[in-house]
Amino acid sequence: MIRLSAQLVTLDAAAPDGEPKRTITGLAVPWDTTATLSGGEVVQFLKGSIAEDASSVKLLEFHDDTRVIGKVTALASTDEGLMFEAKIAPTRAGDDALALLAMGALDSVSVGAIPVRYKTAADGTMLVSEARMVELSVVTVPAYAEAQVYSVAASATEETVEEDATQPNPTQDSEEEKMDIQETPVEAAIATTPIYATAKREFKLPTAAEYIAKFVAGGGEFAEFNARIKAAAPEVVLSDLPGTLPTPIVQPYFDSLNPIRPLVTAIGTRAMPSTGATFRRPVLTTRPVADVQANDGDTLNASTVVISNNNVDKVTVGTYANLTEQTIDWSDPSSIDIVLRQMAIAYGQATDLYACSELEGGVSQTEDWNSTDAAATIAGIYLAAATISGNGNYLPTHAFTAPDVWAKLGGLCDDSGRPVFPSLAPMNAAGVSSAATWNGNPLGLELVVDKNLTAGSFIIGHAAGPAAGFEIYENNRGAVSIDLPSTLQRQVAYRGFIATFMADATMFVKMEDQA
Repeated sequence: MIRLSAQLVTLDAAAPDGEPKRTITGLAVPWDTTATLSGGEVVQFLKGSIAEDASSVKLLEFHDDTRVIGKVTALASTDEGLMFEAKIAPTRAGDDALALLAMGALDSVSVGAIPVRYKTAADGTMLVSEARMVELSVVTVPAYAEAQVYSVAASATEETVEEDATQPNPTQDSEEEKMDIQETPVEAAIATTPIYATAKREFKLPTAAEYIAKFVAGGGEFAEFNARIKAAAPEVVLSDLPGTLPTPIVQPYFDSLNPIRPLVTAIGTRAMPSTGATFRRPVLTTRPVADVQANDGDTLNASTVVISNNNVDKVTVGTYANLTEQTIDWSDPSSIDIVLRQMAIAYGQATDLYACSELEGGVSQTEDWNSTDAAATIAGIYLAAATISGNGNYLPTHAFTAPDVWAKLGGLCDDSGRPVFPSLAPMNAAGVSSAATWNGNPLGLELVVDKNLTAGSFIIGHAAGPAAGFEIYENNRGAVSIDLPSTLQRQVAYRGFIATFMADATMFVKMEDQA
């Protein structure tokens, strides 16, 4: 016989026929009591919100539907809450659970219910007015402290185990005094997942490795992880834990410099002799001259060939830095990799600047152009080409410009306002140019735009093939390092040798802007 009252609930040890009852009884859930559940939800079951229908309610362990140990046989609503009686099955799991219940190791219960009707209070509490109970679990730590097992009837030969429990006697506040509920009720909804009145367990702060792993995973997984930190441990703020939650680096460092060498790349580099501070570059300076023989037997014109040796000086370019052992060992990404990469970029920029300066300084021929006059610009380029070809039958291959000159060329328009060098070339275009790339071919010349050229610099020249008028030699030696034991430092350097040679200055013309 089960007695449901506000006081102690007891069970007879056995049925009248002496068969074991294997039953427990107690309080399943208190009414009008707020608790924080394992998922972070704050829930309050209002009085009478769960029906007294035990026909399909299972008895589980720890809300695990694979650990069924019996069935709830009776439910009764009292002023304090929902009382229950449950029968434990004669299985191994049931026997183990019954033994733990009898000795008090398992002394609490937790409901699993699907909310049918509820409202959300201003503070976020879910106020459940109607719910369907699907299971009851025996647990060690309940969400509601009052949800206790009051008595256990193990068998006909065992006495009833009863535990005194102070019954809750909450004061029934008026509807206005309960909680500041939103004036506009939340529309009743049917939940698809039960809520389990399991106590929120103490949240274990993630390790640095766990946090980084979730951060790298990103997306919904990291968002859920952050939400769990906030919901399960609202008293913990991330700003209070700088030592456990590092700031991970997930992308390479940003570098605003494009590490390219436009002029050096366009002309190309040649192998440099490894020995000597200088090396010689032979150049043909006097050529044979053939003539028409006036009469049979007349003497031909005498000719000679002169090849001069030109000394080419090597230039050393490089930089270095001292890195402490701590910086090298503790940094992530590796500081030495970053430093060496930046040194290589610095070397590349310095060698390109040197080549640009040498080219500009070696050109003496000039021709006029007008950055505001399309016709004058086209005429000037053709005159420069004629000058170059008039010296050795070579035509120009490249147009070397500073960025400001490139912009002026791209902005040239004809009398009808059409670009002279459009980005998409029609059949009658004089070449193409685009604001999205430095690649272009004004009047068929390969356009080379280099920030290391002096502003206003515009040079037309023959700079391709074995007869290129300007040559660049390089021996890139790369990185070298040495340890400094006395200061626990490593000195790293990046260096190389470069040399330029103006083989024939007549193959280049410097365009002078007359605008």
